[in-house]
Amino acid sequence: MRNDLELDAIIEDYLLGKLNPQETEAFEQLRRNDAAVDHKVVSHKVFLQSMKDFAVQLRLKEQLNSIHSEIDVEKLASELRPHPSRIVKMWRTNKAAISIAASFVLLSLVSIYSLQHNSQQSDRLVQMRLEVNNIKKSQSNLIRNIKTSHPQNNQNPNPVNPGNFGGTGFAISSNGYILTNLHVINGADSVYIQNSKGDSFKVKTVYSDTQYDIAILKINDKNFDNLSALPYTIKRNGTGVGENVYTLGYPKDDAVLGDGYISSKNGFTGDTTQYQVSIPVNPGNSGGPLLDNNGNLVGVISAKNLADGAAFAIKSKYILEAMRAIPQDSLGKKLTVNRKSSLAGLKRTKQIEKLQDYVFMIKAY
Repeated sequence: MRNDLELDAIIEDYLLGKLNPQETEAFEQLRRNDAAVDHKVVSHKVFLQSMKDFAVQLRLKEQLNSIHSEIDVEKLASELRPHPSRIVKMWRTNKAAISIAASFVLLSLVSIYSLQHNSQQSDRLVQMRLEVNNIKKSQSNLIRNIKTSHPQNNQNPNPVNPGNFGGTGFAISSNGYILTNLHVINGADSVYIQNSKGDSFKVKTVYSDTQYDIAILKINDKNFDNLSALPYTIKRNGTGVGENVYTLGYPKDDAVLGDGYISSKNGFTGDTTQYQVSIPVNPGNSGGPLLDNNGNLVGVISAKNLADGAAFAIKSKYILEAMRAIPQDSLGKKLTVNRKSSLAGLKRTKQIEKLQDYVFMIKAY
């Protein structure tokens, strides 16, 4: 615990620029040699940025409250109220038109008066707009978890949580083990998967890893029949920049193909546990498989950066580690990885035909 606290303190000093050049060089060498330390640095940087953005939002809220308190709403209403005799005359001659347009006219007058009331308030409104834009810009640079809502029929007749959200998962064995992102199912009361034919199955979580955002589910449903042998293998070594890759996921109710390439061997702010991928992903793609042209599983889609459209994928190395870490009491038999992919050499359309039975929509309630 003490070592963790000391490491956290060093990471914060490093991110805030408090280390001297020798200490900075030594720490950066440690990051390059230790992926776990590098991951902690990335996580802490995102945390600090979130706190900074939260502070900006608080200041903006205080400014809004201050400006609101200076506006005399009753005086505005009194000054803008038309003469009664004119209202009666207009109402009698243009009753239908006035009833439609009255609210728009009043809102326009109030807006014009408010903007011209005095230059001080106008300047403050301009400043507020700039701060709002700055908040949006800074928030767009933060990594966003890919989550979405799917309007599905609830398979659980008495769910504790009335809301639902979802993502994508894929088989890592023929006997019902499914891998996805932890953030897709985290906090859910019950989780189901749905295959490409629309059949739903109840699943339970047998392993989760918060550090790498990985969860492994086991189908726990008497209506499930084992799958055929997996058509893909899990790549044990790294994938180079420029390698063509694709993913299949559920940003909507049917599977969607995303095509692209590895654009960086590291993820967000240099995270060595992920690839940066130039590939179109949308909410719901989280947990989807990332494969190369030969049908090798090279990663799992985890997040996207809204600033430049980049996607990120956890490297296959950590999928293999998660499979080995499943508790024995949750494992029916040892999971084995195919040594050869049956997708190799096939056209993309044929690859997708084989792949779609092993990719599932995740529905978390």
